[in-house]
Amino acid sequence: MSTPKILIADDNAANRELLEALLARIDCETAVALDGQDTLAKVESFQPDLVLLDVMMPKLNGFEVCRKLKSDPKTSKIMVLMVTALSELGDIERAVDAGTDDFLSKPVNSFEFQKRVKNMLKLKGTEDELERLRAYIREMEERP
Repeated sequence: MSTPKILIADDNAANRELLEALLARIDCETAVALDGQDTLAKVESFQPDLVLLDVMMPKLNGFEVCRKLKSDPKTSKIMVLMVTALSELGDIERAVDAGTDDFLSKPVNSFEFQKRVKNMLKLKGTEDELERLRAYIREMEERP
């Protein structure tokens, strides 16, 4: 698998810097987005494997961004980890309804954060490989 790409979407500079520092121990390429609309634009240009998505952002909130990503066939396979100060059960349910793959409350525990990110990247790599194998099998079946 090539170097995984992670998009950090958070309107708070201190939060972005913290997440970037925590990702420094993981072999990955990162980019940042400053609001919901910026996140959608960066997803298109950067094509991340994983989006670390804050909920409370201007222009589009994280729930709306996640719903848009998961409803579009071009972006539905991107893993989404919501990293947010919201931690009420209703917020978690809204995140799940929006399609998030996982949910982590702030302040993040660095060990838990890194483990979840690594697991999500491993799962994404496995899903990508499975899709390549399915395409190969379809190709072989179509040959005369």
